[in-house]
Amino acid sequence: MPDLLLELFSEEIPARMQAKAADDLRRMVTDKLVAEGLVYEGAKAFATPRRLALTVHGIPARQSDLKEERRGPRVGGADAAIQGFLKATGLARIEDAKIQTDPKKGDFYIALIEKPGRATLDVLAEILPVIIRTFPWPKSMRWGERSARSGSFSWVRPLHSIIATFGPETEDPDVVKFSVDGIEAGQTTFGHRFMAPAAISVRRFEDYEAKLKAAKVVLDPQARKDIILADAKQLAFAQGFELVEDQALADEVAGLVEWPIALMGSFDKEYLTIPDEVIRATIRNNQKCFVVSDPKTGKLTNKFILTANIEATDGGKTIVGGNERVIRARLSDAKFFYETDLKTKLESRLPKFDQIVFHEKLGTQAERIKRIERLAAEIAPLVGADVGKAKRAAHLAKADLLTEVVGEFPELQGLMGKYYAQAQSEDATVAAASEEHYKPQGPADRVPTDPVSVAVALADKIDTLVGFWAIDEKPTGSKDPYALRRAALGVIRLIVENALRVSILNVAISALGGLLNKRPREAIVDGQKLPGDLLAFFADRLKVQLRDQGARHDLVDAVFSLGGQDDLLLVVRRVEALGKFLDTDDGKNLLAGTKRASNILAIEEKKDKRTFDGAPDTGLYNLPEEKALASAIDQVKGEAGSAVAREDFASAMSAMAKLRPAVDAFFDKVKVNDDEPKVRENRLKLLNEVRAATRAVADFSKIEG
Repeated sequence: MPDLLLELFSEEIPARMQAKAADDLRRMVTDKLVAEGLVYEGAKAFATPRRLALTVHGIPARQSDLKEERRGPRVGGADAAIQGFLKATGLARIEDAKIQTDPKKGDFYIALIEKPGRATLDVLAEILPVIIRTFPWPKSMRWGERSARSGSFSWVRPLHSIIATFGPETEDPDVVKFSVDGIEAGQTTFGHRFMAPAAISVRRFEDYEAKLKAAKVVLDPQARKDIILADAKQLAFAQGFELVEDQALADEVAGLVEWPIALMGSFDKEYLTIPDEVIRATIRNNQKCFVVSDPKTGKLTNKFILTANIEATDGGKTIVGGNERVIRARLSDAKFFYETDLKTKLESRLPKFDQIVFHEKLGTQAERIKRIERLAAEIAPLVGADVGKAKRAAHLAKADLLTEVVGEFPELQGLMGKYYAQAQSEDATVAAASEEHYKPQGPADRVPTDPVSVAVALADKIDTLVGFWAIDEKPTGSKDPYALRRAALGVIRLIVENALRVSILNVAISALGGLLNKRPREAIVDGQKLPGDLLAFFADRLKVQLRDQGARHDLVDAVFSLGGQDDLLLVVRRVEALGKFLDTDDGKNLLAGTKRASNILAIEEKKDKRTFDGAPDTGLYNLPEEKALASAIDQVKGEAGSAVAREDFASAMSAMAKLRPAVDAFFDKVKVNDDEPKVRENRLKLLNEVRAATRAVADFSKIEG
């Protein structure tokens, strides 16, 4: 079957836009093909700094013919309706329509419309220019003489040529005939800007990719990235060093070059007195270069590796020299910033926070720091932290935001606070908390384990959550400008992975109290509901967390539905035990019996407009199965309640399993809705006892299945 090759050749496309642009091109073209009835076998898109390319293989040579029946007006209907039907269907006269009889509504006209399929080449010529003109670049530009025209074509950078060919492997492909703003689609592209700038004529994808490689262009971004990392590692290894890998930087550099060449440069050893992270940020951010470490010490060396886009005639000496000059200047600045920062104590910076607004409704950064400090002191005993150290850590944790280095490299916030705290001889746990209180910042990020860091991290995140909940700035849909979902997941991971017993409700109430002490109460949206609403948000985030770990979200609902479940560690343990129990035959059968009991009760309670609370009358038990179920319930209540009290949820589930045979026998032998009203009521009360007994561990009505 025929294949499509499409290339859009332009000036340099920003590296950050390339991956999405390639994906957008693949999606837009393939979606249009499918919409036109042209189902393809496969598609792959590519990006280099100067081109977007797409190959789609296995496309039919033409659309299938379509046959459609369209129902028209009733025979003998109004002339206007008949004329409209003829116009819509393209029939010349009503006699060309068939008549179909409907037994209930009479005779109707039916038009048989046959639409021959078009050649795929024609379809492509129609859809490709529309896709190019409407391409969703985040930013685009107009250029040259055409730029003055209103509504003229725009692209991310000046577009120079378009390749569009279509045809089977065994034949020369056809050029898809179209133009965009005077640029005619053809078969010509260009190689490397400096090493092979001549025009290249191509036919299909395999030919295109091979000729580009010969012209010093590696088309596949992943292949360029692999080359960059492999060559950089080899270059470092040859000097007895190790490359400090940086996947994000490798992705970016792969978008800056079409023919990657790794080169090594150096800088003065005096700059190694700067923290490694500052050196790395300076070299990475300013020159997109990799840093190198000494495997013997684990520290950085005074070497770096850059990726050139050309095989220089001097072996890269000029390119290396230019990078060394820039890096030397940038490191000199960084060293000045670092040494200047060290001259000012962290605590001396704090008064400036009085003039920095955190949020107009939540006060200044200084007020927020005081709230975190107070909350960290309250949380400290709950997590085994020293209260004094927790307060001191919270007091200093944000101070590095006002330093020169963090101003230059915001990604180093926290880390620089640790270095500056160490330099002024703060306690090791206080210094570590400056960095660790921001963690974890994502599912792959490390969770702090030091109690002081944990106390400050929890205080920081819970203050954020309570504050934005209080002013009704909750996440909505996909929008979460204050990263509140991430903060909640951070709290969950801190508690669960450190096996902490912390009441989220109590901490949230305390945080709200700290907020109300300083902020006007009229700014707070229903402070009474806030802790409960926030707990529900934690339940949703916990479901996401457990689902990612393979647990069922409905089990989280079943536990939270019991009410008052704000000890996240116990919730997780209950969910784990419940999941294991429901994987057994006893668990599955008890769930089925309990849900059956709940369903019967729901129907009868709605019918009678009452609940069936209260103890059953033992004198009304007529059948042995009733007595057996009542006895089993009494036994299970005691055993399960005792097990839950000592937080042994596995034993609680084992106790619940003893209900299963009695429940099965009850439903097998007992008619719940007995003709005698008192017996019926008594049996419904017995079912309510089953429901109440199982609620010792979870609300089984919330469990799916």
